Amino acid sequence: MSTMNVSLPEAMKSFVDEQVVERGYGTSSEYVRELIRRDQQRLQLRSLLLQGGLSAPAAGADAAYFNGLREKVRNAGKKSARAGGR
Repeated sequence: MSTMNVSLPEAMKSFVDEQVVERGYGTSSEYVRELIRRDQQRLQLRSLLLQGGLSAPAAGADAAYFNGLREKVRNAGKKSARAGGR
């Protein structure tokens, strides 16, 4: 694992220290890694949404279509929970 040193104003360092304690992280590095992972996920989702918006329209979306999507999301959530995702 690589090391990166980051300089923060005292107010930001205090905020990070508080978040580490309140959210149960072991270190400030764990907290920052989680923030970076979330940002990566946000950017991936944004990219997927933009790709979807630029794609050709598909068949109509009726109630059965949305029920199927909900089921896929539920199943994906169950798989993620079993994998031990945070």
